[in-house]
Amino acid sequence: MAGPSFDQREGHIWYNGEYVDWKDAKLHVLSHGLHYASSVFEGVRAYGGKIFKLEEHTERLYKSAELLGFEIPYSQQELNRIQIEILEKEGLTDAYLRPVAWRGSEMMGISAQENKINVAIAAWEWPSYFSPEDRLKGLRLKTAEWRRPDPRTIPCVAKAAGLYMICTLSKHKVEKEGYQDAMMLDFEGYVAEATGANIFFIKDGAIHTPTPDCFLNGITRQTVVDLAKRRGIKVIERKIRPEELGDFEECFLTGTAVEVTPVSAIDNYSFTPGTITKTLMDDYTAEVTPTAAAAE
Repeated sequence: MAGPSFDQREGHIWYNGEYVDWKDAKLHVLSHGLHYASSVFEGVRAYGGKIFKLEEHTERLYKSAELLGFEIPYSQQELNRIQIEILEKEGLTDAYLRPVAWRGSEMMGISAQENKINVAIAAWEWPSYFSPEDRLKGLRLKTAEWRRPDPRTIPCVAKAAGLYMICTLSKHKVEKEGYQDAMMLDFEGYVAEATGANIFFIKDGAIHTPTPDCFLNGITRQTVVDLAKRRGIKVIERKIRPEELGDFEECFLTGTAVEVTPVSAIDNYSFTPGTITKTLMDDYTAEVTPTAAAAE
């Protein structure tokens, strides 16, 4: 994701009801969302000028806010309209969108019942999260030290900023060791996910994937499960022990940013992208490509 710093880009950001210059989209240093992670967000992709599963992403944003105990002061229809509008305003066709909502700076402390809920939407051109070279040869992952917490301790189905702290810690550590991402276990020691993507394994023509009971059931994950079932590929959601990794032939990640990306290794276990992984990569590309664009 090379390029100008994200606070120095050109264009406009929709911020609390109006478009402001990109460089002026600022918040106060004593904002509650910064200090206490009272912030929720979405990662959304547009292909050929059409936003993929816009309604599902916006619905999840509102559910996340509800789980964090605040109400977004705009309707879902309004935010859907603005996301479509900002693509046109910025002249973007293939882009990443980031809606975000957070508690402001009216009160500072654990309790901030009266704080204003701020909302912003930014959009920018964003290619594949990993380089084409990395995707073709498969990513190398290492098991993280940090684990996904017990769902009784966090709102695990919310896409909330604070839940990503251990993801950043995990990814930074393994990147320093030459890996592209980390695989996180859950609080019981079972395979959970990567730092920002869901994980799938293939064995004997069937897909095995962890049950999303303590981590986000990603929208891309749900899409790929549906694509596999359309192909008649068996999908098994279950608890997966880390020592089982040697039994699997293929492995891939899914997410709005990573799309469908093969994995070549996790720790000392190796995988080779095969027919199922490649088929789902192609099927996902076809699924997100607008019909009009595909016909041109």
